[in-house]
Amino acid sequence: MLFFRIIVRFLFISLVLWGMFFAWVYSQTGLRKLVRRGILREPANIYEPLENPRIVRRAFETLGPTFLKLGQLIASSPGLFPRRYADEFQYCLDRVRPFQVPTLKLKIERELGKPIEELFKTFEDKPLGSASIAQVHGATLPDGTEVVVKVQRPRIRSRVDADLFFMRVGAWFLSKVSRAAELNNARGIVSDFDRTIHEEIDFNKEGANQTEFNQLMQKYGIDDCMAPTPVPGMVTDQVLVMGRFRGFKADDRDNIVRAGIDPEVFLRKGLRAWLMTVVLDGFFHGDAHAGNLMMLPAGEYRPKAAIGFLDFGIIGRFTDTQRHQVVQYVLAFTAGDYEQLAAVMLEIGAIKDGIDRSQLVKDLAKVYGPLIEMNLADLKYEEVLPAITALAFRYGIRLPSEFLLILKQLLFFDRYAKLMAPKLNVFSDFGLVDFLFGPLALKSGLDFNKIMPLLMKIQAKFQARGIMPFPASAKPTAAAS
Repeated sequence: MLFFRIIVRFLFISLVLWGMFFAWVYSQTGLRKLVRRGILREPANIYEPLENPRIVRRAFETLGPTFLKLGQLIASSPGLFPRRYADEFQYCLDRVRPFQVPTLKLKIERELGKPIEELFKTFEDKPLGSASIAQVHGATLPDGTEVVVKVQRPRIRSRVDADLFFMRVGAWFLSKVSRAAELNNARGIVSDFDRTIHEEIDFNKEGANQTEFNQLMQKYGIDDCMAPTPVPGMVTDQVLVMGRFRGFKADDRDNIVRAGIDPEVFLRKGLRAWLMTVVLDGFFHGDAHAGNLMMLPAGEYRPKAAIGFLDFGIIGRFTDTQRHQVVQYVLAFTAGDYEQLAAVMLEIGAIKDGIDRSQLVKDLAKVYGPLIEMNLADLKYEEVLPAITALAFRYGIRLPSEFLLILKQLLFFDRYAKLMAPKLNVFSDFGLVDFLFGPLALKSGLDFNKIMPLLMKIQAKFQARGIMPFPASAKPTAAAS
């Protein structure tokens, strides 16, 4: 059966690629403009040229969820991809072409076992969002509670399995012929994507992840950072009914400011909460693009402003060993301790034995220094990223897939910081890790014998600038170990 799906999918992908080529020819030769303006008499102020990014984006939408996930990565990483592609692929975050409402309602009734009229007092036919995996509609429960209903797209599982076959073959081939693909762990990325996308299309797991995140926020004493609460008895592997958030996407700066929210303050809160889950519990949201992070203003629906995390289909989890390695990596980076950073990279297998370690330390300082010391407003990725790539080639640096997922989320937050808080540096802002000096860290099982020297370097670094990043009362002592 899978073999048949692969053959059908191959033919379909080939057809879409040919369609892209003909769309490009149609646009580049001027035929499209001639037809739209000369024959259809479309006014000049309405006509829009069909640029290459739009051709590619429409092809991704046609090809379905696997390709749309790649589109979301492009949209959320303008530092890694050309700006015009990143802007065009914003449509992939929550504006993908919706599927038909009658089909959607039938699926809801089949999954939840009751007619729509019994399940909901009201149901909005116009979708709130339509993304790669699912479509979301607003509704109210019989008791008047506002909810959103997330429904999985039809036939998604068979498409994903067929696409993953081609991705595995492509990653294997690229790893054989391209050193860049091997260093970037192409096969590991595809393997991790296989795991995460199958988790993402199981809404039972997503509902459980949302509940776990809210429990962690309660444990940390944080009441202004949250996930939607699943409605008991209304969650299956293909339908998820949960509480409704009203607010603005993380990159909608104008509306956030108009709502009276300080974007920098709440971005810091969201990033700090995310880092706490990583460091203290080895659990983290693994897809924090702009469509999945909201600023929630105070008002009728909540007593005070808050940060809302959406879409908990992709969750990262670390073992205790991995958690300690991540903490050491982040703290070494923040402290500017490149000797320790090299040691951690060696421990996690990112670099091989036998390299000139002293030269590696010097090169790490030269390449990563701007990321740590400069404000985001002054940072030019077109200069920094080629240097990082060259460093990876020189030393054969290959980060494990779990670390790549962490770095991907930091790039998401880095993008929001450029928009909301250009003076913030997500890679070296010590206020984001102040919880490591408190009782939560002491109870988390962290080995302070290993991380204490890095914490002290961080504190000393800021004190040298006349800044007290942590309260004196919070300063760790030997007893903390």
